[in-house]
Amino acid sequence: MIEGPPILTIRRSLTRVDADLLSGFQDAMTVHLVDAMDGRGALDRAVKPHNPARASICGPALTAFCYPADNLALLAACAQVQPGDIVVCTTDGHLQAAVTGDLLLGMLKNAGAAALVTDATIRDQSGIEAVGLPIFHAGVTPNSPASVGPGSIGLPITCGGVRIDSGDIVVGDRDGVVIVPHAQAAATLARLQRVRAAEVKLEAAVKAGLKVPDHIAELLASDRIGWVD
Repeated sequence: MIEGPPILTIRRSLTRVDADLLSGFQDAMTVHLVDAMDGRGALDRAVKPHNPARASICGPALTAFCYPADNLALLAACAQVQPGDIVVCTTDGHLQAAVTGDLLLGMLKNAGAAALVTDATIRDQSGIEAVGLPIFHAGVTPNSPASVGPGSIGLPITCGGVRIDSGDIVVGDRDGVVIVPHAQAAATLARLQRVRAAEVKLEAAVKAGLKVPDHIAELLASDRIGWVD
């Protein structure tokens, strides 16, 4: 007889990013972060904010894996969350049953979570809007989940096509969600400053009437272009 898995597997100790380092990512735009990470790091385009007016989020990830059509691990994450954590939950791509409604989201808020990000579906939209906790998700269905497991909390997951470990930095806005791996946080922050500076410079040039970027103009004037009449 094959032995079944534990109902829940929970990592005891989690490494969260230094508060001073995390503060550098506050109010960062997801598009700038992706540029600072060579065009990578964004969750699947389906994962969008439920309320665009509450889409600005930044904090360390607390990961949760829920078996398809189940939310036991997300319920148990209420006991593991630290103030400011962003709970990131996946159900292995299952979209036919909601992973949360308003009551579970309310418990996460009460526990101190700063947001919930999931590539699964949600339900109870009116109640969720009343809770007020920022939530990013992949859709809505009235179907309910079971709460029997198995699942995990604090272990690496893949959510929205991106590998995420607890302690990675989660940044979200109206465009979506970007994950900054904990080990790359300092280097990404340094590059982020350069991306922002370049963006400010280009924005000023566009407002001043720029029609064609300099590097495109140089390319068009070079012998690398084949012109056809």
